[in-house]
Amino acid sequence: MPLINLVIILLVVGVLLWVVNTYIPMDRKIKNILNIVVVIIVVLWLLQVFGVLGSLDSIRISGLMNDRTII
Repeated sequence: MPLINLVIILLVVGVLLWVVNTYIPMDRKIKNILNIVVVIIVVLWLLQVFGVLGSLDSIRISGLMNDRTII
């Protein structure tokens, strides 16, 4: 992914988050949770883009269901 695309995506995400925080009336706690979720998602995405984090498709959460298959 070219660096300019990366910068543009980060700017768009930042502006959208600023717009939500500034113009949409919400409880402060909800805004904080939204900010934290967006930052975590962006950091995970950046780690994947730069190859630090492997493919997110290979992550399995089957341990929560005791490896039972629901049919």
